[in-house]
Amino acid sequence: MHNAQRNVDSIWWRDGVIYQIYPRSFADANGDGIGDLRGIIHHLDYLNDGTPNSLGIDAIWLSPIYPSPMHDFGYDVSNYHDVDPVFGTLADFDELLAQAHQRGIRIIMDLVVNHTSHEHPWFVESRSSRDSPKRDWYIWRDAVNGRPPNNWQAAFGGPAWTWDEATGQYYLHSFLPQQPDLNWRNPQVKEAVFQEIRFWLDRGVDGFRLDVANRLVKDEQLRDNPFRLGLRAYDRQYHIREENQPGTHEVWKAFRKLLDEYPQRMSVGEVYHDDPAVTASYYGDGTDELHLVFNFLFARCPWSARRFHKVIEDWERAVPPAGWPTYVLSNHDMPRHYSRYAAGADSDARAKVAAAMLITLRGTPFLYYGEEIGMREVHIPRDEILDPPGKRYWPFYRGRDGCRTPMQWDDSPNAGFSTSKPWLRVGPDYRQVNVAVESADPDSVLNFYRRLIWLRKSSPALQRGNYRALIERPTDVLAYLREGEDQVILVCLNFSPRPRVVDLSGMDLPVGAWRVVLSSERAAEGSMYRGKVGLSRYEVCVMEGE
Repeated sequence: MHNAQRNVDSIWWRDGVIYQIYPRSFADANGDGIGDLRGIIHHLDYLNDGTPNSLGIDAIWLSPIYPSPMHDFGYDVSNYHDVDPVFGTLADFDELLAQAHQRGIRIIMDLVVNHTSHEHPWFVESRSSRDSPKRDWYIWRDAVNGRPPNNWQAAFGGPAWTWDEATGQYYLHSFLPQQPDLNWRNPQVKEAVFQEIRFWLDRGVDGFRLDVANRLVKDEQLRDNPFRLGLRAYDRQYHIREENQPGTHEVWKAFRKLLDEYPQRMSVGEVYHDDPAVTASYYGDGTDELHLVFNFLFARCPWSARRFHKVIEDWERAVPPAGWPTYVLSNHDMPRHYSRYAAGADSDARAKVAAAMLITLRGTPFLYYGEEIGMREVHIPRDEILDPPGKRYWPFYRGRDGCRTPMQWDDSPNAGFSTSKPWLRVGPDYRQVNVAVESADPDSVLNFYRRLIWLRKSSPALQRGNYRALIERPTDVLAYLREGEDQVILVCLNFSPRPRVVDLSGMDLPVGAWRVVLSSERAAEGSMYRGKVGLSRYEVCVMEGE
């Protein structure tokens, strides 16, 4: 089908598995109820100690750890070249970097440069006067007939413009009023931000996750967005004026040149769009813009082999030949996929199917902390909601707190996350769903993730082989090949609660015999298949051609 075989050198961000940590919620080392960098350091061996007893991940993506007033929990940065005291110090970060690198774990930082905090010195100076040298570092406009300059809405609710009484103008903010947007049409802004990026690259950081990567440059004329049907005011617009402007690509091309001055650095962009071609455009030609781009259509799929198949095929076509796909099912902005796909007693089985799909597809898989133990979305009572959109839109939208609850390490008080009351409540199931309990259970979700990731590490075909779907219009089963130069892997995933058979006869296959190297039915491992593959309900079956 697509993807002719190409020679791909081993590159960590292609071959590896990347693990997102929300630092407030991973591990609290100092007992204040909030996760910190030293907590992460204490658990690095859990993530990868060089043996299959660990999870085996290759890189950590840290959600923002910069100083911040925390109106949006770190996505409102007040200083790009330091660490917020709640997480520790720069010395703690340097130790994390060194300890991680000793274990072969790379560190990716969250880069939030569409906007800053309203407390950032740049904005403080910008709003000090209309004559400020940094006035044009942000987007200021006069009122139009006593109203905001256009109809743009902020993603977190309300107009995207806030009136500044002192200077008599509006400023633009795509999110909270405490998150004013930078003016990327000003070359001084690019120069200043790139200097901040160099600060971390010189420190040894391995890459960046780029927050709202498609929003940097806004429509020069600030024209209104066209209307569409939707529930919230923000959803009643097509956001064509403040997203995907041509100038944004020019920024990322310059950024790529900066990254390329440093060996083995990478970038991954957050781009929400319904058209995979628009999303994939941020790769450029695959060599001159972002290294990776998130495909969020994958995470929006219902539990359907056919729907996942379509997104995979569309994404494979959209990514340029020199580019590389990504896959993600959960992160800090969406309900956890264990809960999205839950089916009572079959929930763990479905979680294993989702895990196998994520880790065996062609591309870089991104895991979200706790995903590997099957952490659930946690119901947060109204009086405990901390997330700004949750507070604003309750009860129609509960916010993102439910996917940001503390990591569940063991069955001790507070799930082993902290000796104090955690900043968010712990999931009610923590006595059964935790690292300690699942480590002791060979059939647990955690041990299945471990086996999958370590299998991927030992398999050139899974790391960088081609992808070829074997069933054109799947109903219950995804079946696909991962073909490398010296290895071929066949993956069969049963999305159904009923047994299914995959008939290989008549398919264009490079080999005729298949040995099961990993299955969610562990007794099946080592079996040989020829012609037909029988799958138990919700079975994962990964086979190597003999």
